Formats: sequence, C-alpha cells, structure tokens
Amino acid sequence: MTSRGNTDRKDATAHTAERNALASDRVRWDDTRDFAEATRGRLPVDAPRQVLGRFGHAVWDLDSYSFVEGDAPSTVHPSLWRQAQLNNIAGLFEVVPGIVQVRGLDISNITFIAGESGWIIIDPLTAQETAEAAMAMVNEHFGVKPVHAVIYTHSHTDHFGGIRGVVDASEVASGAVELIAPAGFLEAAVSENVLAGTVMLRRATYMYGALLPRDEKGHVDTGLGKGLPALPTVGLLAPTREIETTGTELTIDGVRMVFQITPGTEAPAEMNIFFPDFRALCMAENCTANIHNVYTLRGAQVRDSLGWSKYIDQSIELYGDSTDVVFASHHWPRHGHDYALGFLASQRDAYRYVHDQTLRLANHGLTMNEIAEELSLPSALDDEFFNHGYYGTVNHNSKAVYQRYLGWFDGNPAHLHPHPPVAAAQRYVTFMGGADALLNKARDSYAEGDYRWVVEVVNHLVFAEPDNEEARLLQADALEQLSYQAESGPWRDFYLTGAQELRSNGTMLAGLKGNALGPDIVSAMTTEMLVDLLGVRLNGPAAARDVIEIDLVVTDRAHERWALAVRHGVIHAVAGRGHDDPRTTLSITHGAFASLSSGNQTLDELIDGGLASVEGDVTALVTLLGHLDEFQFGFEVVLP
Repeated sequence: MTSRGNTDRKDATAHTAERNALASDRVRWDDTRDFAEATRGRLPVDAPRQVLGRFGHAVWDLDSYSFVEGDAPSTVHPSLWRQAQLNNIAGLFEVVPGIVQVRGLDISNITFIAGESGWIIIDPLTAQETAEAAMAMVNEHFGVKPVHAVIYTHSHTDHFGGIRGVVDASEVASGAVELIAPAGFLEAAVSENVLAGTVMLRRATYMYGALLPRDEKGHVDTGLGKGLPALPTVGLLAPTREIETTGTELTIDGVRMVFQITPGTEAPAEMNIFFPDFRALCMAENCTANIHNVYTLRGAQVRDSLGWSKYIDQSIELYGDSTDVVFASHHWPRHGHDYALGFLASQRDAYRYVHDQTLRLANHGLTMNEIAEELSLPSALDDEFFNHGYYGTVNHNSKAVYQRYLGWFDGNPAHLHPHPPVAAAQRYVTFMGGADALLNKARDSYAEGDYRWVVEVVNHLVFAEPDNEEARLLQADALEQLSYQAESGPWRDFYLTGAQELRSNGTMLAGLKGNALGPDIVSAMTTEMLVDLLGVRLNGPAAARDVIEIDLVVTDRAHERWALAVRHGVIHAVAGRGHDDPRTTLSITHGAFASLSSGNQTLDELIDGGLASVEGDVTALVTLLGHLDEFQFGFEVVLP
C-alpha cells in the first residue's frame, strides 16, 4: 500500500523483486560472447570520463553510470542491467586492421576507416563536443591525419549532429572533404523533427529519461546506448554526394566501398556499406544488439518492418559470402563469418515474424492490443540477446504494424467516438462510486501487484481530479514498479518520468518554448518547409474568416519569390511568383524567415535588425502573425 503524502522514490515491492528474480533465472548469464565482442580490439587510449559543453556542463558523463556494476538490483530488470553493463564499455576499438570505432562516448558509435593517407569517417555522433573528443582519441593513438570523407548512414541526428567536430565547413566547400549520404537524406534529416518538433522533443524527454537521476532507481540505459548528450552543439553540413542506387561503388583514398540503399527501414533515408577489401559490412542502424523500434515512442512515422526484413535479407544475399565481420552505428561488432551471418539472419526473421504474425492475428479478428498481448518471438529468436526488447519491443512494434496497415480504429464502433480523456475520466470516477471508492479498490490492486491495472484505473481519477494528491502518488508508485520490471530502456524511462512528474504535481519544464532550430538546421530548410511550419502554427479557427495575401521575397536566395495566402484557415504558397496586385510585400533573409516561422523572433526585432522589411499595407502581415500559436515545450503529459 502506498504511503499517503510520500513523494519519495520507493524500493522494489516483493512482487517486483520476485518477478525480476524469475527474469534473472531466464537470463543465460553463462553466455559471455557479447562481453568478449564488446571488449575485443581495445586500444590503449582512455575515453574521457566527462566531455564538457559550451555552458561548462557535462555534455557526456561516463562517471554518472559507474553504479552499473555487479549483480542487478531488484529495481532493474536483470536483462536490461546486463545490456547497461555492455553499453558502459567505452573506448577506442579496432574492429579489424584498418577499421576502428569509438564507442561509449555518445549514444551512437563513430567509425574510422583508414585510407592510404587519411580517414573516412562513418556517422560523426550527436554532438560536436563528443565528436571532437572521439577525434582526439584517434589522433592520440594514430597521429593526426586528414579526413577525406564523412559518410552519413542515415538521417537521424545522432549520426550527423557532430559533423563540425570532425571537419570544418571550409574543407567541405573546397572539395577537400566529401560528405556522402543516401538519397533523400537532407529532406528527411530536416523535416522529421520540425513540423512535430515540439511534441516530439517533449516526448523524447520521457523516452530517454533526460530529467531522471542516474542510479539504480532512475535512468540506467536506453538499450541502444547509455543516453543522449546533454545540451549538445548539433550541426549539419549538406552532403556533397548522394547515393541513389544499391550497388554504387566508390573508391576514396584507396578505400573501396559498395553501398546498399535501404529507405524506410530504421530511418526514411538509410544505407548499408560493404567494404570488400576488409570483408566488413556496416549495417548502419538496421541491425543492432536489440530489437529496434518499428514505431519510436517519442513519435515518428511508423516504419516498414516487412521492408526492413527484406533489406536485411538482401544484405545477406549481396555481401554475406564475402563478410567476416558485421559492425553498426550502435553497440559492438560481430566477428566470424558464421556468427555474423547468423546474427543478420536472426534479426531479419525477428522483424518479419512480428510483421507477419501481427497481420495473421489481425486477419483472425484480433485487435491491436489483443495481438500485442499475445505475440512473442519463438524461442529460436528470443533466445538471442540481440533480439530482446531493450529499445523497441515486440509489444509496441506489433501495434505499429497494425497501425501501418489498419490505423488507430479497431473496427469496434464503441471505440469510434469515445469521450476525450478528462470527460471520460469524470464519468469513470462517478461510475466507480467516487474518488474514495476508486482509491480503496486501487490500493487493493497495488497490494496484489497488479500495477498495470492500478495505472489504468487511477489515471481516470488523476484526470478527473488532478489536485488529488493521493491519486497522483498511488499512480506514481505503480508506474515506478512497472519501470523496475521493464526490460526496455525507453519503457523504464517513460514510467519513471511519469512518476517523477506525478510526484512533483507537474513538469519542471513548464513555460519553456519549443521548436528552437539550430543554425545548421535552419540553413538546410527550404522556404517551403518554413511555410509548412507556419501552417502548423496557424490557428485555423481564429483565421477561418480572414483572407490574407502577402508577397514573400527571400532576399539572400536570388530574391526567391512566393505568393502566400490564407483562406479558410489554411495557408497556401506558390513558388516563383507574387500576387497580381500585391498589397503587402515581406522582404526577408532566409534565416530571419526561419526565426519568424518558428517563433524565435518577432517581426519588429527582425526589422530593427535590418533582416526584414515590409512594403505596402502591414495589416495583412500583422493579422497573419497574430493568428500564429506559440508552442510551449513543457506541456503536461501525465496530467490534464
């Protein structure tokens, strides 16, 4: 039973301790090959324990995870604890002679391929700071050598954000350094985190436990790596070459590379790379030491698990006979032909199994939640640690497959038009006999260890009566126990962050603005993307009766011209022309328009700074700007 008014973090209950003990009995602790692979080839260069950022803060702090040693405590799922220990192994490692990786200095890996006179770099991490630290480690061991090329394997920030830590923009502009990426990289990299940027970033604070303490009752690992860098300096330099077709071969500084394009797998734009002279296959983030997300809990478009499986199969067919080592942009390599190919085949089958069996059960009439509850991998797949749900899970990936094919509606008309959360919660509480009756029953369920039910039922009372402290604290205690039982790092962090905010009666992020765009992201955005961002911010009901016409001139992009209009609460834009009888013309630099579109600066500030000017009637522009919502990053998640 929860202690009334007790906001402290709790120990594992007897139910949780017993559940984790049973889970520990199922872990094959005698299988130590992952630890051998994760430490293999370690070179005598110490990874910095801390990497400091521009505010004097620790962008990366390995020491904060030093508690992850010894046997798993009762407050952490033993299999997740094992994964956390593996992800704690940091340093500079030789994959094979001529290929080295820095691991454990960011959530992702950075890989260096030795050419005849310098380096080819794969995926320069999330942050400029961690990339610089990795580069320093390589220089310390091998001496300073030039970088001839950087390869972005895919369009997620932790694989390009540190670019300015390894090369200078002038080197790219001069042609001294080539930047190589899959086709569609730039648009995917920019667009995924912009239009839904505020809500996605807010949910990411839950998914990665950004506000949690790092200890045995808090954040221990993401499953994919230790965590995200804190307040990193994120950059983006546009690719100088895009790879469009599988089989494309390049030789740079004597290094032969063959590319496999895998769009719509782990990222919208992604590619694998085969190095024939090293008999080494880089699988980007398509095969890692866990089941990945077909749907990521921070929010994103659902990925294609069937296509994902088929692309892994294609990798095996194209490169399997010539591969002796598989490495990726997370975790550790797999050495040995048979072992590496077995790893690929097993991951291929895991993604296909979830896809096919979800649709099989759906065609039998099971709903999304029923399928997720029933589905599990067969033992031949589940026995492999790399198929465990440390990051993605079979449960939420099966829901993603259902959503991709069938959407949110399960066909039951009772679920077609339900009440929204607060209205439904008020009715549920009344039907259950009121707050006191609900809490008494929920406390009994908590004592029985039925934490999932406690979270579900008490959530109604929290939304009906958000000031009810007993309800908030009971739900927090139940979420906490679920976190201790979770094998998935993101599930654990979601549960714990929810408990943290329930205990503090709200988020510490309240009032923070969202969607602040870094200068490199801004420069990579097209004007059309910025207009789309305006459309997301436009308050349609407020603007529905207005007709607004504005000519937009982007002064530093060859006087690029757009005809902007608002009708029926919807923004329209036509490139290459203005209106026939323009009454208002906004002339503005691209960067200033990005600041205006994102809400980072006002029109008056931009005019005063000489970055914008208005000709004609300013009323239309003032009206448009007055209809734009300002997004607050710190909105509530576990409270209404």
